[in-house]
Amino acid sequence: QVRFVESGGGLVQPGGSLNLSCVASVGISNLDIGWFRQAPGKQRDMVARISTGGRSWLYADSVKGRFTISRDNAKNTVYLQMNSLEFEDTAVYYCNLQPTPLRSWGQGTQVTVSS
Repeated sequence: QVRFVESGGGLVQPGGSLNLSCVASVGISNLDIGWFRQAPGKQRDMVARISTGGRSWLYADSVKGRFTISRDNAKNTVYLQMNSLEFEDTAVYYCNLQPTPLRSWGQGTQVTVSS
């Protein structure tokens, strides 16, 4: 079963940028992958999704125009470039399969936007 390891989070000021990475334990070239986030006290929501070939994307309205999802199938890695970060982007970010995420989630990576 595929497992994911997320990294790249940190503390950033509003307007700043971060690039998150999601490394899979097995090849993912034939799988759609999504980035999700969960803020304290809130449910986990998908923020971006990328198709197997990397030519189709889907973004939550709240991140459109600011976040970009991409993938490198040769490295079993999916990225999330986050620009113009806002306080509301503070959350733990995870990656998982789409459209049906695995029951088991990685540890996630914390993104904190604070001045």
